[in-house]
Amino acid sequence: MASLMFAQAHAAEEGPALLKSKCMGCHIPEGNDSYSRISHQRKTPEGWLMSIARMQVMHGLQISDDDRRTLVKYLADKQGLAPSETDGVRYAMERRLNTVEQFDDQLSQMCGRCHSGARVALQRRPAKEWEHLVNFHLGQWPSLEYQAQSRDRDWLDLALKEMVPELAKRFPLENQAWADWQKAKPKADALPGQWSFSGHMLTKGDVRGVMTVTLEAGDTFKVEVKGQYADGTPFNGGGSAILYNGYEWRGNVKVGETNLRQVFAALNGEMKGRMFEAEHDERGLDFSAAKDGNAKLLAVQPAFIKAGSETELTLVGSGLKGTPDLGAGVEVVKVLEVTPKQVRVKVKAAADAAPGVRSVALGELKGVDLAVYKDIAEVKVVPAFSIARVGENGGSTPKVQGRFEAEAWGKGADGQPYRIGYLPAKWSVEPFDERAKDDEDVKFAGVMQKDGVFIPGGAGPNPERKMMTNNAGNLKVIAQLEEGGQKGEGHLIVTVQRWNNPPIP
Repeated sequence: MASLMFAQAHAAEEGPALLKSKCMGCHIPEGNDSYSRISHQRKTPEGWLMSIARMQVMHGLQISDDDRRTLVKYLADKQGLAPSETDGVRYAMERRLNTVEQFDDQLSQMCGRCHSGARVALQRRPAKEWEHLVNFHLGQWPSLEYQAQSRDRDWLDLALKEMVPELAKRFPLENQAWADWQKAKPKADALPGQWSFSGHMLTKGDVRGVMTVTLEAGDTFKVEVKGQYADGTPFNGGGSAILYNGYEWRGNVKVGETNLRQVFAALNGEMKGRMFEAEHDERGLDFSAAKDGNAKLLAVQPAFIKAGSETELTLVGSGLKGTPDLGAGVEVVKVLEVTPKQVRVKVKAAADAAPGVRSVALGELKGVDLAVYKDIAEVKVVPAFSIARVGENGGSTPKVQGRFEAEAWGKGADGQPYRIGYLPAKWSVEPFDERAKDDEDVKFAGVMQKDGVFIPGGAGPNPERKMMTNNAGNLKVIAQLEEGGQKGEGHLIVTVQRWNNPPIP
């Protein structure tokens, strides 16, 4: 995936000149730094990067990496998306590739069979430009109507007569959200300072710490991270970041020996999104942060306690002070540490504490919950559906792991289910169906480790398999809790390499 980083600081000044010198050969000037096609679209930074890369690959555009980054910065600032326009589809930019999309049948079948529906929803165009996009699809892939994904319908007729009006209505170029955002767009100088953060990485656990942001040239930043996982493993490192369109934060940070990318929405003194490994985007952590001066309770770690037990809890946030109120039946035995960024306490849950979720309060700050449980009613494997990919270690298409945790659920006094949290489990895989059993998928598709990480097999034909097929597989993922022994099941597809890996899938 091409990098968005290190855009030149003066993109606003250099962008118009680059559009003229690099784009005007094909795109007709329309006056006021406006050009055919280009000026009638709005996209995310990743979307503009993909457009320019396509011009390079398909139309011979000659542009340096520095100029491409500058042009992405200019276009993303001038023709981006308002924050509300990315709600619900940020998972695509954050590389949450196990997300099961929830679009209507029309969009899913007409667009989402070849790429994510989110790629469509992260663009804005007028009707004529959506029509151009339909024609581009057919011109670029002439066999599209005859492929298995399209030949169950009159694809072109439906695309032009039904999809174009619908997309122009749902994702228009001009709307109130974009008009309002252009007026209210904050400047980058609101971001420097210290940010208290919390997060969770599947199979690794909770993480917390402080991210220090220093403003450099233009909308670029120096980033330093200092924190630790719940097991004490350090989470320290540094790097750089850039801000697009007033809120789209993109960073490259090296933590230990691992290069991580940051895709956050930075709004109103908060950052939310995901950090993931540059070479293994399946290995990532959810991230939320609050800036100094913005009093905010981000998390309680861990977010559960068993009735009749004692444990240490850490409240993470910004502007913290005082002793927390953890709800009925949960008593603070001792305050271990109080800083503006974290409060550590030793707590005890009464043996007769009612099972369920309590709202945690720290003075006036609220917004996080603590679960108290006696018994575990159900176990869910998270994610419920996942894809792993065969590959070669160190090769151009490395293996894509499956990563799982066991999520415990209880039942409250009202009989309603409530989430407890992630608990330790024993992991195994089984054939998903009779075909998988007959093909010995458990033997060949890969290995489930003790920590819930599934390592797929190697790529290419396997002489030991029927018909020398590859190491694909269809598996059940089984989690058996260490506490209580309850079992939960998930579904894992092990498939071939990811040959095409665009910034927006």
